[in-house]
Amino acid sequence: MDVPTLNWIAGNPPPPAVETPAQSPDGALLLIPDTSWFTTPEQADGLHGISHGARTCILAFLLARTHGLDQQHTTALCTAAAVHDCRRHNDRTDPEHGRRAAAWFTDHAETVLRTFDQDVPPPLRADAASAIAVHNLPYDAFSPQQRAAYHRHPHLTDLLKAADCLDRYRLPTSRWWPNTTHLRVVIPTWLPPLAHRLVVHSERARLDGACHHDALTHALTTLTH
Repeated sequence: MDVPTLNWIAGNPPPPAVETPAQSPDGALLLIPDTSWFTTPEQADGLHGISHGARTCILAFLLARTHGLDQQHTTALCTAAAVHDCRRHNDRTDPEHGRRAAAWFTDHAETVLRTFDQDVPPPLRADAASAIAVHNLPYDAFSPQQRAAYHRHPHLTDLLKAADCLDRYRLPTSRWWPNTTHLRVVIPTWLPPLAHRLVVHSERARLDGACHHDALTHALTTLTH
């Protein structure tokens, strides 16, 4: 991110919600992945790095709250959101990154959950890994095994895909911004403007010198108040 790009993003917000009032992200779960979980330090600080994972976690929490997920499924979803891109090799297509991240999470779930101070039972860990594995795939590209895993807990995959999509306001051209026609869940109209502001406030704080944790905390506090 640089100042001109962020100024352009800030100056081109999505349409404001008209049907429903905006909700506050007060109480949103903020899980910030560790730098060492990424393939390189450059990836940790890149377009699909720490800030993206943490913002996707926040957006996943808000979607989970909107769609009535219980606490355990919400925690599993948010954990998956925080680490879904951690094994990328680059910021381009990298079609195998979901599968790699799922395998990595399966092997490192205890460390991830201990770091996040969260509890996800083993069956839900497997379901979270299944969602991570397909988060970047079109639904019609799922293998038979992936389709079977999806149908066990479709909300984890559907909401992870939606949260990941909503953080696309960080990208430097509007043609790459969220396209909700590819999603299988309803996105409340107040959430895209909030996702846009979350990008602007957190990235502005990063450019001002804040660490990831402080930048994201600042953004949440700003949006809450």
